[in-house]
Amino acid sequence: MEFLDVVRRRKTTNGPFRADPVSEEHQRLLMEVAGRAPSQLNSQPWRFVVVDDPAVIEQVADISGDSMTTAMSNGTFFERYKPYFRFSAEEMAEKRSGMLFDKLPALLRPFTRQVFTPRGQQMMNRLRVPQTLGAENRKLVAGSPMLLAVLLDRGEYRPGELSGFYSVFSMGAAMENVWLTTVELGMGIQFVSFPMEVEGQWDRLARLFAVPDDLELMAVYRLGYLPETTQRPAIDWSSHERRLPSQYVFRDSCRTPQEGWD
Repeated sequence: MEFLDVVRRRKTTNGPFRADPVSEEHQRLLMEVAGRAPSQLNSQPWRFVVVDDPAVIEQVADISGDSMTTAMSNGTFFERYKPYFRFSAEEMAEKRSGMLFDKLPALLRPFTRQVFTPRGQQMMNRLRVPQTLGAENRKLVAGSPMLLAVLLDRGEYRPGELSGFYSVFSMGAAMENVWLTTVELGMGIQFVSFPMEVEGQWDRLARLFAVPDDLELMAVYRLGYLPETTQRPAIDWSSHERRLPSQYVFRDSCRTPQEGWD
């Protein structure tokens, strides 16, 4: 596959993976490309835990599912991220960013625009929607043949200092290498983010992965091979639009948007 095709096809996988284990060859390749990312002064601050033990994946799935149920029940998720949700294809096409909020359980679809209100939250809780979504999230994580925990060396990751910025920037480059390589390998990848949303849950993951004091757990991803045919999963808020170059590129200074590239 041509490199530019890989970049253009990169996306997040919201649905299930095939049950096939990720081959050791591909695991090694993913870690090789991560290690080839740029880093300040060649510091290489990243560390990774490759997880393919089903028992450990099940525990991560329990933590993730419980976290999603809690975040959806207490309203913190919707309150925190409501600026990013779009409620129609027209709005998505206009803003060209965020997530198209078009997939809710059938009972809630007539009330889509009310999910960010106290009444909407009460209705969701009464219908046990958070529990339904949490169970679906747990199922997705548990069905993943591989997880990848991303850590940073605390000697480099010092928030508030330049080394902290450099290390996070380098980690992002390493993970972009991984993400693009999954496209080449016929794999998918998704950030397991809900344990970050609920106090105490990220610490549970750090203990599960036996993260030592000199490392900081930064992110967890689920990975696997993509099925030949896919259906939209229960949790699938699409993000297919991208801003036009004139919306994010400037010429010579921020006073002059780039013209003619859209």
